[in-house]
Amino acid sequence: MTKQETGKEPRAVRWAQKATTLLEKPWVRVVIPVLITFIALTVLHELSSHVKWSDVQADISATSWKLMFFALCWTVVSFLSLSFYDVFAVQSVAEGKVPLPVAGMAGASGYAVSNCLGFSYITGTAIRYRIYASLGLDLERVAGVIATSWVAFWMGFVLILGLLLTFHPDGVSNAIPISQTTETVIGLCLLAGLVGLFIWLSSGGRRLSFAGFGFNLPGGKLASLLTLAALGDLFGASMTLYVLMPDDLGVGFPYFFTIYIAAIAVGILSHAPGGIGVFEATLIAGLGASGRSDVIAALLLYRVVYTFLPFAIASLSIAVASALTQRHRIGGAATWVYRVIRPIVPMVAAGVAAVAGVILLVSGALPSDSQSLGALREFLPLSFVEASHLAGSAVGVLLLLVSRGLFRKLYRAWIVAMLLMVVGFVASIAKGLDTHEAVGMLGTIAMLAMFRGAFYRVSGASIFRLNIPWLVSVIALLAVIFWIGLFAYSHVEYQNALWWEFAWNGDASRFLRSSLVVAVILGVVAVTSLFGREIPVPVRTDIPEVVERLVMESEDTESQISLTGDKQFLISPDETAFIAYADTGNAIISKGEPVGDEQAGQQLIWQMREMADREGKLCAFYSVSTKYLPTFLDLGLSILKIGEVARVPLEEFSLDGKSRKRFRQAKNRAERDGYVFEIIPKENIAPVLPELRQISDDWLARKAGEEKGFALGGFDDDYLSYFDHAVLRNGETGQIMAFANLFQGGDKSELSLDLMRYEPDSPSFVMDALFAEMMVWGSEQGFHWFSLGAAPFSGIENRQLASLWNRIGGFVYEHGEQFYHFEGLRAFKQKFDPEWSPNYLASPGGFAAPRILYEVNILISGGLRGLTK
Repeated sequence: MTKQETGKEPRAVRWAQKATTLLEKPWVRVVIPVLITFIALTVLHELSSHVKWSDVQADISATSWKLMFFALCWTVVSFLSLSFYDVFAVQSVAEGKVPLPVAGMAGASGYAVSNCLGFSYITGTAIRYRIYASLGLDLERVAGVIATSWVAFWMGFVLILGLLLTFHPDGVSNAIPISQTTETVIGLCLLAGLVGLFIWLSSGGRRLSFAGFGFNLPGGKLASLLTLAALGDLFGASMTLYVLMPDDLGVGFPYFFTIYIAAIAVGILSHAPGGIGVFEATLIAGLGASGRSDVIAALLLYRVVYTFLPFAIASLSIAVASALTQRHRIGGAATWVYRVIRPIVPMVAAGVAAVAGVILLVSGALPSDSQSLGALREFLPLSFVEASHLAGSAVGVLLLLVSRGLFRKLYRAWIVAMLLMVVGFVASIAKGLDTHEAVGMLGTIAMLAMFRGAFYRVSGASIFRLNIPWLVSVIALLAVIFWIGLFAYSHVEYQNALWWEFAWNGDASRFLRSSLVVAVILGVVAVTSLFGREIPVPVRTDIPEVVERLVMESEDTESQISLTGDKQFLISPDETAFIAYADTGNAIISKGEPVGDEQAGQQLIWQMREMADREGKLCAFYSVSTKYLPTFLDLGLSILKIGEVARVPLEEFSLDGKSRKRFRQAKNRAERDGYVFEIIPKENIAPVLPELRQISDDWLARKAGEEKGFALGGFDDDYLSYFDHAVLRNGETGQIMAFANLFQGGDKSELSLDLMRYEPDSPSFVMDALFAEMMVWGSEQGFHWFSLGAAPFSGIENRQLASLWNRIGGFVYEHGEQFYHFEGLRAFKQKFDPEWSPNYLASPGGFAAPRILYEVNILISGGLRGLTK
């Protein structure tokens, strides 16, 4: 019995498709990490239900400075090792391309930021990518450096795990419930595999490739050094916490290390910043340390030493370096320092704002100092203190939300963050004379002030709108902070009256009210962020007279697509050139290159790039030729080939020859059956438009599609009124059976068409006949070329040494025939023996390219739904 007969394979495929579709839904991507965080916090709450906040404070105070010093030393060991990840990885993947001190700084600062703020939005990967990209490394090499670091981490992890399983020291069997014989066999297999890997790498010239993308692997020596760096990282990080743990915990380091690695893994899955809450719950449960205040105290101190202190040092260093490089003339060694620091300043500033928000929120969740409140009681009314407490929590969550605007370099976000921190400073004093918190607010204000030059973008979008990863992280973080409040007031029995209790000692009531305010703010932002963006609906705009004139004078017929009415225009001051573009909300994208004078066009390209940068949007130039490639490269854009344009010379054109037999026969058949070819001048097109619209509507109904836009024209009376039309009539009835609007270049340089439609019930030969008649007519009228338009992804080299995105495009061209007839379209145009010229996309490099292509798809088809239709 075959698989088709049993039905098992189709059912499995259906389930896989359903699962994939479900995971792609925005609400699922929010719910799963939040659910993990909720479960972990529930577990953490149960494990610490018998612990009082006052006991934790006492244990923190009792921790000796000697232990803190040891923890600090192990933190230094870990971060030095982290820096060597990148130092050795750069030597393997991009030797000589990056100064080794820069690589070390990238590794250490990247991990310092990601350890503090999590893996969801401001990650070490993003920081390292920006640093290396600023020094000229392409996406493939940057990905190679990061991937090599990850490979090194796993090599170190496998080595430690293999040794633990082989020698199964005391305690490991409790964490891994298998027999000692099985442990030994697994451990030996892991070590043997690692040794085999080292031997394989030592032979030299190894390369890791996948789907045409790849990078060189380190040799045996570098692999050994990377493994040592991984050992230093893992051992240093785990020892930082281990030395802070109480002596009577009763677990050895091997067992502790196993639980520590598991806690990190679960924390990453939660998307919570730094895995906060999830990491702690997993560790306490794994160590069997429920109900111990000294373990919770050790975890809090670990967060300070290993998480917040390196982040503070990295942020302060970057702030000082940024201020110095902007203050003095850059030269010599400071040049690469400025190039490295400048791209990561917004990330660090966003992190600083987020940490300031966390401080305010945590402060609002914990009890106030009774002595400080007693001092405030002498000169401030209770209502003012209550309002200050609410304001502090509201400012805290708003700082978390506005940090994404800082990440996007928005000037308004910087202004709002500075104002919020000023309010936070006042609230810190007014709600409980919290001088430490107030000094922290002043420090963050000073740091953001030093970052002022990095925020210059002016955007119409809301600075509080979040993407899904950012939203998930904020939700998870606020859940942890809410649990902190529940933990601090676990001795207070909940009553409805608490919400309305206003008293100097009513900390629990203030916590409940501030939590409600935070939840309301987050709810509004979440709804706006998830459902606020709409696919832009094209709005008909008036075409300026200068655009009409320049289009009709242009020798490039593709410029006439500017008249569709769904674009905006940048026009040079002397009205000798313009750019047609569309704004998707995320990107400003031009259709084609500037039309008109070349020098004026170059200035317009810079003007459009600067406009997009000010608004915090991507900038791209879609479907351009080689004419302005030097200017695009000067802008720092990447040039991606997206296909080829076919043009047929018309000077000696004829339908003779085997390749054009189809069109010759169609033309002859149409003439025999009495069909008449006619050119209707644009001055006479208005009375015919209702008949053409009926043909277009019937054609669209049969295709089950919708009108396109941006790069393709749709049926619009105003748009079609600009052009002469070629039609094919039934000679007996006079009925139009097919039509096409004609693009005619200046000085008869080129002839082309945009909208070509036919009556669905007409004979099959009418379109081929109309096509042949147009080309013959163009040749008779003296046109030099007939443009057949573009063949997407045609001519893209899918070779090992080609760029990553070119290889992806080549792969789509070769294997995407079932979705779009790429090869069939090229084969059709090839029948006319055309001359092919490249068609390019000029866009930001890296991961921005696929985003731009998606935004172009939105403009043309209205998104994936429109594309599939």
